[in-house]
Amino acid sequence: MNMFLIAAGTLSATAALLHLGCIYFGATWYRFFGAGEQMALLSEQGSIQPTLITSGIVFVLSTWSLYAFSAAGVIFKLPLIRLALILITMVYLARGVAGFFFMTSPMGRSPEFWMWSSIICLFFGVVHLIGLKRQWASL
Repeated sequence: MNMFLIAAGTLSATAALLHLGCIYFGATWYRFFGAGEQMALLSEQGSIQPTLITSGIVFVLSTWSLYAFSAAGVIFKLPLIRLALILITMVYLARGVAGFFFMTSPMGRSPEFWMWSSIICLFFGVVHLIGLKRQWASL
């Protein structure tokens, strides 16, 4: 078993669950996790927009989690697994790096949000990369 891919799947699943928490608990969680004041205000006003956006993120993160678990052999083999894991890894790493550039122009979020979310995404990306490298021959 590839513990890095199991960890990668668990990390993405945890991130998905935290996003579900934002939908359920609303503005307080959107603010705490740095989604921006606009998302928090829309949530307080009962707008469906934060729920739709966050649900999309939950779907993507859950799918990424399934691909990591599939590559680790924990669940059934998913289609296009090599390509999917390459893209997932690249997105995490690119988002991690790109976020540091938004710290000076935060686009409605705090510089701290960009710093911490970038560190988290880089960490997720590195875990995926190590897991993918170790599993490559058997995918």
